[in-house]
Amino acid sequence: MSTRGGDRGIELRQLRYFVTLAEELHFARAAAREHIVQSALSQQIQRLERLLGVVLVERTTHHVRLTPSGAVFLSQARSVLRAVDRAVAATRSASADAEVVRVAIGDASLDSMPQILRHAQYNRPGLVVHRTEATVPAQYRMLAEGSIDVGVGNAADAPRGIASEVFRLDPMGVLVAQAHPLARAAAVSVADLDGLELVLAEDAEAPEFNEFVTSMCAAAGFRPVRFPGTAQSIRAAAYLVGERECGAIVPASCDLLMPGLRWRPLEPPSLFPWSLLWRADDATPAVRAIRRAAAALSAKLDWLGDDAGGPGIAHQSHR
Repeated sequence: MSTRGGDRGIELRQLRYFVTLAEELHFARAAAREHIVQSALSQQIQRLERLLGVVLVERTTHHVRLTPSGAVFLSQARSVLRAVDRAVAATRSASADAEVVRVAIGDASLDSMPQILRHAQYNRPGLVVHRTEATVPAQYRMLAEGSIDVGVGNAADAPRGIASEVFRLDPMGVLVAQAHPLARAAAVSVADLDGLELVLAEDAEAPEFNEFVTSMCAAAGFRPVRFPGTAQSIRAAAYLVGERECGAIVPASCDLLMPGLRWRPLEPPSLFPWSLLWRADDATPAVRAIRRAAAALSAKLDWLGDDAGGPGIAHQSHR
């Protein structure tokens, strides 16, 4: 490490050598303290003086003493070394104390994981969370390889080694344009979706969600009509809904404000199960803290009970 002056560099070791020499006022004793030979110490002090363009120490055969410039530089050098020591100590302390957890939040328009993470960090101020967006299949791969620690999604197809816990049963609804006939209803029967083109993600990207929608429609006696195209996020689907005569199945936990759209709950209620996902052998405090936060919020907000809320689309209120 060095502090630069034009194309010249003063090294921290030179500052340290100088301070030691100023304290000992003896080259041999100073060199012994720094575990270097006396000639190396002398060379570094001379190099430091050349870099500064001043004489720092007066040398005779009988004594070593600081010059007036050396006395001024000693005070400043000590300040620099103390600042470096404080920075190193603070960095090591932060590294030792910080709990780091890597979390996939799913779709950024969904509010469950952000709420859970805020709750976890409120109760554990030292918890550092790194967030990413990823589909459920991608989360399984990332969990297995260790690039994330916690995920979220429908755990129906969770592979071996992935533990899960349901924390929210999320009422589903249909998102349509404000001018669509279904937008006038307080709630929409699942049977009324027959014939409406539904925007879905690619099956490889969201198999658990697409299967949920397909099964929901099958229970009402029809196969869903898929919009000729896909959307890999709720926001992307919402743009299509606003532009075309189509709809999208969206959970109540969606926190997406877009004018000109309406979200209507489905009847009978169709509840999507959100689960935390983590490696079954991961018992780290950070992962446990997020699990506790999910359980606490689930109980406080009655996420596993009835929820009549809807998404924040076109400024509609929701819980």
